[in-house]
Amino acid sequence: MLKRNLINLTLIMFMVSSVLAQSPALRFKTDKTFKIAQFTDTHIKPEDPKSEAAFKTINEVLEKEKPDLVVFTGDVVTGKPVEKGWQMVTKPVIDRKIPFAVVFGNHDDEQGLSRAQLSDLLVKLPGCLFVPKVQDVFGYGNYVLEVKSSTGNASSALLYCMDSNAYSPMKDVVDGYGWFHEDQIDWYREQSKKQAAVNGKVLPALAFFHIPLPEYAEAYKNEKNPAVGVRLENECAPRVNSGMYLAMLECGDVMGTFVGHDHVNDYVAYLNGIALAYGRFTGGKTTYSELPNGGRIIELSEGERAFKTWIRTGEGDVLLPVSFPSDFQPKK
Repeated sequence: MLKRNLINLTLIMFMVSSVLAQSPALRFKTDKTFKIAQFTDTHIKPEDPKSEAAFKTINEVLEKEKPDLVVFTGDVVTGKPVEKGWQMVTKPVIDRKIPFAVVFGNHDDEQGLSRAQLSDLLVKLPGCLFVPKVQDVFGYGNYVLEVKSSTGNASSALLYCMDSNAYSPMKDVVDGYGWFHEDQIDWYREQSKKQAAVNGKVLPALAFFHIPLPEYAEAYKNEKNPAVGVRLENECAPRVNSGMYLAMLECGDVMGTFVGHDHVNDYVAYLNGIALAYGRFTGGKTTYSELPNGGRIIELSEGERAFKTWIRTGEGDVLLPVSFPSDFQPKK
């Protein structure tokens, strides 16, 4: 019996190590850049031909930009069959062998599969970096991705992916959208502190989630640092401010946050040294939108607390370029 248990343990350890070995490493290129393509609110309905516009756009953006990582920021598949929808929307990424991350939106688990079941589906997709569950932390998909140096194995930047949840858990008191729970904010603080200790310094970081923070509205109105981009609807943020922005401000690592949710907003705003940005709506006419669909591109520079970002449309146009932080600093 002991021998059999040892054999089983060895097999389990081998399987775990094999899975970890297959996880694609993220690394700055030799030119010291790292490019991310953000696709948001694709709202794929597998049996609806209107979804084809999203696939066309994803392919166009990937061909033009050749990113090192793709991040889907929620409301990805909103029709049945869900499994087929995820296979369709990730196929252009998987075929190109580009690693990708996912965070959930408020609509992703409304088609018969829970967040837990969607997590089981995602981790089986080639190149998917999604981490389903952290013990004692609310939600599914709270994880940190490390971008390694171009010259070694030291981490040079961090990417926080977080579950901004769906709807208010206290609808009889506060309606509207969900917010980050206290344990999620504590988790972020702990991760930030741990990374600073391990690396001997605070690394520049970005954060990706679906629902905008309440501070987005304040940032857009910041007259000293005008936003760049379009705002055609009010920010659909939670009515409860649970303090994630404050935590980021105090930890000092996050340079910018990137969300979706509001289909006709694509601006980059600035508040107290942090860029609060929307992606460009990527979906087709399976839901509302007034803007040509596309993706947001973010390019990190190794060793700098800085990034460049722009919109690449499905027609190939480049719009609204921003350099952070220089575009938001006082002009001399």
